[in-house]
Amino acid sequence: MCKSCDSTAAPDTNDRRRFLRTAGLGAGALLLAGLLPNRAILAAEKTSSPPKPHNVISPDQALQRLIDGNERYVTGNSKTHDFKAEREALVSGQNPFVAVLSCSDSRIAPEYAFDTARGDLFAVRVAGNFVTEEGLASLEYGVAVLGAPLILVLGHERCGAIEAGIKAVKDHTVFPGQIPKLADALRPSVEKVLNQPGDLVENATVQNVRLSVDRLKKATPLLTDALAKGTLKIVGGIYRLASGKVEMIA
Repeated sequence: MCKSCDSTAAPDTNDRRRFLRTAGLGAGALLLAGLLPNRAILAAEKTSSPPKPHNVISPDQALQRLIDGNERYVTGNSKTHDFKAEREALVSGQNPFVAVLSCSDSRIAPEYAFDTARGDLFAVRVAGNFVTEEGLASLEYGVAVLGAPLILVLGHERCGAIEAGIKAVKDHTVFPGQIPKLADALRPSVEKVLNQPGDLVENATVQNVRLSVDRLKKATPLLTDALAKGTLKIVGGIYRLASGKVEMIA
């Protein structure tokens, strides 16, 4: 991200885009290549005035803020956001208070579900809300560069990707195109709960969230370092379609 490892200049927009284009590289390789900011750069970024100062909070505060926002959404008391003022404030940068890995399902909108505004929520979405290499790189960026203190893995009821994974395991269904990649990624969650009592789709959905949370907690070094320092928390939840309620499960 910088021309010299000794540089203390904050990374610009082009540098951050370059980080995402090299998402397939490991964190260690990125550090060696100068594509991730060193500690001096991160310190310089954090001492500069953030575009949304109220987003500079602890992991526990971030989680409570999510829970409070979801309660407003469920009861129909969402805030009115001044999008024009937010756009202007965010021209120079961003400092979201949460990064969310959620499903691509059109019924699930994390920004609405938690009553967040622009610049509050860093979203990574893929059908089945499982961790991909690119998704992990994006979440690492959200934590290491943008300073997000919280990661939420958000599953939901009646997930089509989970149902496809179940059909692939139980019925050996072969799907067209690239859809089998989704089914294969979700296979471990399905197989783990295949013989458990209760609803298989619900059980697999919960298991998928827990496996994703566990994988993120073991993602070294960027996430594990932040977890060890207490500057990051990683949690999981399930979105209920009828009520909009998010139940924290991990």
